[in-house]
Amino acid sequence: MVEQQKLQRLRQLITEGLRVQLGGERISYINVGHALEDASAKQNHTIFARRGCGKTLLLHASAAALGNDVRAIYLNCEDFKRHSFPNVLIVILHTLFSDLEANLTGWFGRKAQTRRLLAEITKKLKAMQHQPDEVEEAVKQTSGAEQGSGASLEAAVHAAKVGVNASRKEKSEVERAFKHHREKLRDLDHWLPELKKNLRTFFELSTNVRTILLQIDDLYHLKRADQAFVVDYIHRLCKDLPIFFKIATMRHASTLFADREGQPIGAQERHDFQPVNIDYTFSDFNRTSSLNWQILREYGRQADLARSIHESTVV
Repeated sequence: MVEQQKLQRLRQLITEGLRVQLGGERISYINVGHALEDASAKQNHTIFARRGCGKTLLLHASAAALGNDVRAIYLNCEDFKRHSFPNVLIVILHTLFSDLEANLTGWFGRKAQTRRLLAEITKKLKAMQHQPDEVEEAVKQTSGAEQGSGASLEAAVHAAKVGVNASRKEKSEVERAFKHHREKLRDLDHWLPELKKNLRTFFELSTNVRTILLQIDDLYHLKRADQAFVVDYIHRLCKDLPIFFKIATMRHASTLFADREGQPIGAQERHDFQPVNIDYTFSDFNRTSSLNWQILREYGRQADLARSIHESTVV
């Protein structure tokens, strides 16, 4: 007979392992395949699974398993889900370089050149973030249209000249807003080679860290139309550098690659990254059943129920 107290402990362990938060009590990741090794490898990966399947826990566990010369930078896209493009990309880049700056001494040593470069990068990103973005442009465009409509109505009553002037003002405002949007994207693209050059300098000066894993959790929280563009920039930033991305997301809610007017945007599965599937479904019942039993046995071992579960299980 299984003791009630041990069953309660088993239930508690499973419940606490359902959702993981950064900074919370450490929870062990139960590795029943090769997911932990893949998430820790010096290679680009995307972890696919539904909510509650262990994507975040896998990222945290893999970061804890890294060698001394490898470091992980973690960011959760849920924090940026209300940001419009391209500001969401700027915020992600700011988080990356702010983490590098915060860990400068431990990761790259006391190098005045590295500190100066990081300070310049974070300052520039902060300035770019305050420029008009797509949402602000849409608001300006709507506001300009409403003002033009109101002015046109007034012109019909008072004078045609007022309507003409309002229309010109509206057109000028819209053109100026979209110009800011294009300039911000252009600036990010033109800045990319310099950013990569700076990162190369960091690693050349480093005496401790040789590789960085950029963990991007819950990508599906970003607007789907923006996801491929965010992934595209991250992929280009990491390319030919000892930086590898680890994206965690839901497959059915994500667009990692798109073809826009003949131009490939994003990262292509099995070409630019390798998939890690930890979402076990009934499409492969035997594999799913076996993996779930292995997870249950591990939880049972932690609750001192391993023998009882083994004796009562027929596989």
